[in-house]
Amino acid sequence: MTKAAYGTMVRMFTVADFQLVLLRRMADHNPDLVEDARHELGASIAEMREANKRWQAMLRSPRARAAASRYRSVLGAPESVTPRRIGDLECEAWLWPVPLWPDLRFEVLVAPNGVAWNEWLVRAPGAPSPDLRTYADLRPWSCTVDEVAHAFAPVRPLEGTAPTRWGLAFTAPERTGEGEGVRRECVAEFTWGLLQRVAVRD
Repeated sequence: MTKAAYGTMVRMFTVADFQLVLLRRMADHNPDLVEDARHELGASIAEMREANKRWQAMLRSPRARAAASRYRSVLGAPESVTPRRIGDLECEAWLWPVPLWPDLRFEVLVAPNGVAWNEWLVRAPGAPSPDLRTYADLRPWSCTVDEVAHAFAPVRPLEGTAPTRWGLAFTAPERTGEGEGVRRECVAEFTWGLLQRVAVRD
């Protein structure tokens, strides 16, 4: 084995690499935002692609770790671990900080057997949520799945167009205040739980 090959094999997958993986999935919808974030990380397009390639290889490896263990190995010990009940099911919510989005946390819901049920970005505990009243308030990267679901309930979940993507269908007012009357049918698309775009039907 060459020295270069050995160095590639043992190189750790870092928090910065993981953020590049998140960005790679978001690039299809918001390339300008992704480019700004990539520059903030000091990474090239090639490095973003390489990080995503390595992440996919980790997922598909015959010796792949369970999701919960994989996140611990990459992100370290969770910032917090909180018991949570979803219907009749007990689980734990593991949260990690994400430097690119200081007001967000990466959340993994872990079942008692160690299986990860869900993996996405959520608002950090104690951080203020955005004021969502009309569909004009729904700007890319401004809010999470839970925040849109609560602001515009009832919502209808939609199947995502790819892994790590989700959708919500709902109606939202055109404007606030007296006479807001007109409501629009909206479809919001999320990647890793973060809003990417909203389509509004005329």
